[in-house]
Amino acid sequence: MAIVIVGNVFVDIKGFPEELYIPGGRNSGSVQIVHGGVGRNVAEDIGNVELRPVFVSMVDDSAEGAEVLRKLNNHRVNTDYVVSVPDGMGMWLAVFDESGDVVASISKRPNMDAMVRLLDEKGDKIFADADSIVIEIDLDKEVVKRVLKYARKYGKKVYAVVANMSIASLRRDFLQDIDCFVCNVQEAGILFVSDFSDFSPEELCETLSQNLANADFPSMIVTMGSRGAVYATKDGLCGVYPASSVTVRDTTGAGDAFCAGVAIGLTYGKSMPEAVEIGTRLAASVITVAENVCPRFRPQELGLDIEVAD
Repeated sequence: MAIVIVGNVFVDIKGFPEELYIPGGRNSGSVQIVHGGVGRNVAEDIGNVELRPVFVSMVDDSAEGAEVLRKLNNHRVNTDYVVSVPDGMGMWLAVFDESGDVVASISKRPNMDAMVRLLDEKGDKIFADADSIVIEIDLDKEVVKRVLKYARKYGKKVYAVVANMSIASLRRDFLQDIDCFVCNVQEAGILFVSDFSDFSPEELCETLSQNLANADFPSMIVTMGSRGAVYATKDGLCGVYPASSVTVRDTTGAGDAFCAGVAIGLTYGKSMPEAVEIGTRLAASVITVAENVCPRFRPQELGLDIEVAD
C-alpha cells in the first residue's frame, strides 16, 4: 500500500531579519506564511520521493484548509483520511536570526477529538495494508494509543518523530513500542534528563546505546546539526553519520525531512546507516531554502529499487 503518516497540519508564520537579528529590538525583514506541521511535512517529503503516502490528519473547514489538501494532493499524498473540521489546524509563529536558527516561537495546537473518532471508525481500513507507520509521538494520547493498537494488530513497524518533546517525555512507555524514534540532541537530553550539548557524536553514541538498553527502547536516531547524526539500538548497535556541508537558509522542516528519509529507508529494506544517509540527504535539501519540505527526488536517486504507481 504505502507509508501511513499520522500527524498535525500547522500554518507556519516565519519572520527573517535582513541583517543581524537584535533580540528585543525592531528588525526589518520579510514575513512568510507556509503550510507546516511535523506530520504534514513528513507526508509531503515522502510524497516528493514519489512514494504516494497516506496522511491521517485534520484541516480547518475553510479556504486555507482546502488549499492544504490541494497542495498535498498535488504532491501525490493520499488525503482520503484527512477530515475537515472547525479549528482543525494548528499555528506556529517563529522568528529566525541571520543564521537561519529559530530564536523565538509560539505555537497553538489543534483539538484532536475528530482524529480519535476517525481512527475508531476507519482504523482497520487505514492500517491493515500499510507498509509502515510514522507518527508524531506527542499527539493526543488517545490518538497514539489507537495507532499503536492497530500497529500491533497488523504487525506494522512504527517510526516516531516529535514536535513538542516536553509532551513526548511524559509518554516514555509508548516509546517501548516504537521501532525507531527520531529526535535532535536537545530533545534527547529532555527525554533522558541529561545535557548532551557538549557530547561529541562518539560520546553520545556510546551513551545513547546504554540509555536505550536501560529504558527498553528499541532504537533511536539523534541529529546533532553540523556534527551529523548518531544512531543506536538497545542491542548495542551504534554509529555516527556526518552532516552534509551546505549553506543554511532556514532550518525549519529539516528534522521532519530527516525522519521521512529514515522511515523510507527502514521501510523499504535499508540498514540503519543507509536509512540515516537518506535522511541526511533529504534534510540537507531542505535547509538551503525557505520551504519546509524537500524538493522532488526519484526513489532510484536515493538507492531505492521501488516500483512507483501512477
